[in-house]
Amino acid sequence: MTHPVKGIDHVFLLVHDLDAAHDAYARMGFNVSPRGLHSAHKGSANHTMMFADDYIELLGLVAETEGNAARRATLDRDGEGLHAVACRIDDADAAKAALDALGIATGTVGAFSRPVPLPGGGEGEASFRTLEFRESEVPLGTCFMCQHLTRDTVWIPELMAHPNGAVALTGIVAVTDDPAAKGEAFARLFAAGKAREGEAGVEVVTGERSATLSVMTSGDIAARFPDFDMSVTPARAFAAMQVAVEDLARTRSLLEAAGFSVSDTARGVAVGPAEAAGCAVEFVSRQAGGRTAKAPASTASAAAS
Repeated sequence: MTHPVKGIDHVFLLVHDLDAAHDAYARMGFNVSPRGLHSAHKGSANHTMMFADDYIELLGLVAETEGNAARRATLDRDGEGLHAVACRIDDADAAKAALDALGIATGTVGAFSRPVPLPGGGEGEASFRTLEFRESEVPLGTCFMCQHLTRDTVWIPELMAHPNGAVALTGIVAVTDDPAAKGEAFARLFAAGKAREGEAGVEVVTGERSATLSVMTSGDIAARFPDFDMSVTPARAFAAMQVAVEDLARTRSLLEAAGFSVSDTARGVAVGPAEAAGCAVEFVSRQAGGRTAKAPASTASAAAS
């Protein structure tokens, strides 16, 4: 049976203070969406930063509920940062059947909606169907699958143009003592999944127009970001993400003007996890980002996966 997972749809940072995280990413030059409130049971809210093919989400807990007890425990244990990768699928029910047939364990299909403040005023609704990989299948962090039922209220054109020139999420970094084994385990979760030797550790190809997932040792990531204390990132999840931008010099100038401690990296510039809600954010030029990203188009209401 055909593997149903086409790549990475989005990532989310689980944060202690959603307002502070919003302000940090807005200062970094992202066009951050208005706050969206989830159900009373979830007791959570979010902001998103949208690109043509994928996006970054900031997720905060705004009330203590039974429904978010596990996430509160994760925050208490591991701290804030990049905790989850959401994978692209077309149909959650079909994905469950296909993955079960392939011997990849999954949970039950869930569904939820959230209100969306619209740029021109008023409110829409974003609806999703989700499917989790069983914990035994996921080597680090949380990985689940997301089916979008209302793409036009998620990929809103007005939210896809960013002052810092960001156009795509191009990389995610996890840290482990065993990059080879963890890389192979991640590769199994994607139809195009392939683990290969990277500049440091193992790189996992996740799909067309989809971020690369790098798995490296603590020594490797310390060498990649020598100016930052990477130990403040969540040890059981992900440590960094890479974002492609149109003009790296412009992005650097914006970051410096906003008061960030900007560090040079082998590929671009970065902001450390202490200033970015527990996740190092590396900005690279669009051409050096590992894939050519589509620029946002004001006439299109959504981009294809």
